[in-house]
Amino acid sequence: MTAVPPVDVERARARPTGHLRLARLVLSEYFTLVLCALYLAAVYPFVPEMLTAEVAANVLSDMMPLLVVAIGQTFVLVIAGIDLSVTAIISMAAVVGASVMTGTGGYLAGSPLAVPGAILAMLLVGLAIGAINGLSVTRLNMPSFIVTLATRMFFAGAAIWYTTFHSASSSIADLPAGFTAIAEGDVLGVPVTVLIAVAVAVAAHLTLSRSRLGRHIYAVGANPKAARISGVPVARTILITFMISGACAAITSVMYVSRMQTGSPIVGENILLDVIGAVVIGGTSLFGGKGKVLWTVFGVLFLVLLDTSMKLLGASLFAIFIIKGGVILLAAMIDTLRHRLMATR
Repeated sequence: MTAVPPVDVERARARPTGHLRLARLVLSEYFTLVLCALYLAAVYPFVPEMLTAEVAANVLSDMMPLLVVAIGQTFVLVIAGIDLSVTAIISMAAVVGASVMTGTGGYLAGSPLAVPGAILAMLLVGLAIGAINGLSVTRLNMPSFIVTLATRMFFAGAAIWYTTFHSASSSIADLPAGFTAIAEGDVLGVPVTVLIAVAVAVAAHLTLSRSRLGRHIYAVGANPKAARISGVPVARTILITFMISGACAAITSVMYVSRMQTGSPIVGENILLDVIGAVVIGGTSLFGGKGKVLWTVFGVLFLVLLDTSMKLLGASLFAIFIIKGGVILLAAMIDTLRHRLMATR
């Protein structure tokens, strides 16, 4: 009789199975970064331009505004909410800021305070709309989806109405050079927009990972009832979160208006899918309580790479929307899988 070799039970248990490897990959915080590398490798034979310095610069330029507004959306998704009003905030802040500094009848036209005054006005618009969203959710107990959908529709229309009172055209132009320099300027070779986005990302990361507010945000997202019993100011935390989202949208508006050199009521109108998609693709959970700024950076990078490669391939706008929609749906399915895996661990 042939002897059966002894089985190392502990080694067999420690050896990861295919399902465990898949689970570890899906749960890894670098999962989206791996997807970026794999996607670049897959499209490179068809669009070798993707690895050129010029395209890399364009990818970086396209990433910055989207990253800032996506960071604000990250805060809201972590508390298991959603902010659909960010595009309307961008539009409203754009026309309000432009009306303050435009050389054609602007409120501070020709004043040295025109540019800082306009930026302050844009930030106040973002904070005010964010406060409206947050108070509606906390004081009126309204779902964030309905609240932000309503404010999106209201302020998108208000931005168009506001423009008609300040310009004979469909946008407000003649902006000072000091403002348009934000998109064109650099500091030691680093574009100003990159510095702004990095500053926002670092501040957001420190807020979520190192501050009491960050701990409160995660606690509210994981279980608001338990957080309230533990002494977490749930209503105030939700309000601050929506105001952060509004402020990030306003900063994005500054970047877009500076690049376009005009305040348009439809600026950023078509990026809502990209904003939410980038955050979800990055790994922030739709179920709340889980998310990181670094994940959002990876998600924005992947979405911009996808968009850029599709354009270089000559894909139509409809095809790009279909592909993006499919990717975001897949990301939502992966998020659901992650949630189930975490629940069984």
